Amino acid sequence: MLLVRRRKDKRWMFPGGKRKPLLKESARACLRRELREELPKLKVGRFRRWKSLSGRNRYSSRPMSDAVFLAKAVGSLRIGAPKEIDRAAWRNPWKTRLTPTSKHIRDKLVSTGHLKKR
Repeated sequence: MLLVRRRKDKRWMFPGGKRKPLLKESARACLRRELREELPKLKVGRFRRWKSLSGRNRYSSRPMSDAVFLAKAVGSLRIGAPKEIDRAAWRNPWKTRLTPTSKHIRDKLVSTGHLKKR
């Protein structure tokens, strides 16, 4: 899975971010914008929403609503937001020190049977 590492605490997370409600930004538009900002050399072709997740994050107790997408991507993983993230890599989310939000997403995908624990 594609993961990026936060500069401030060296924890890994899934790339993405919050939608801009004032712009009525869709989840798809948000994904494209966030990837363009975080990984500008990564080219994403067709992609589709794979799973929608909602509920309370069991690690931070915050309410969450997430969309998980499947995509084919080519290009380099050059960082476009060096003040926020310092690395990007294709990694196993079970063998990586994740942020609480990314742990929650990974665990929700396992509990719903969409991802196997490795």
